[in-house]
Amino acid sequence: MKTLRELRPGQKGTVVSLGEKGPARRRLMDMGITPGVEIEVVKVAPLGDPIEVNLRGYELSLRKDEANQIQVNQLDKVKANQL
Repeated sequence: MKTLRELRPGQKGTVVSLGEKGPARRRLMDMGITPGVEIEVVKVAPLGDPIEVNLRGYELSLRKDEANQIQVNQLDKVKANQL
C-alpha cells in the first residue's frame, strides 16, 4: 500500500483509507475522495506541491500533506486498462 503522494503522473490507485479523523478527513471526503474510488495522478508541480489528480470525472489539486494522508492500492497498467 502506498500514499497518493508516492504515485507518479499517469499512475492510478484505488483509495483504501484516509488518514486523520476530524475536519481534514471530512474535507477530503466532501471533495469526493472516499474509500473505493479510483484516483489518477495527472501532474505534480515542480516543487512537488500541489498535486493534480483526476477522480470521479473531475480534476482536483491537493497539497502534499493532504496527498500523504490518502492510502491507495496502486493499480498496475494491465488492471487500469481493463477497468
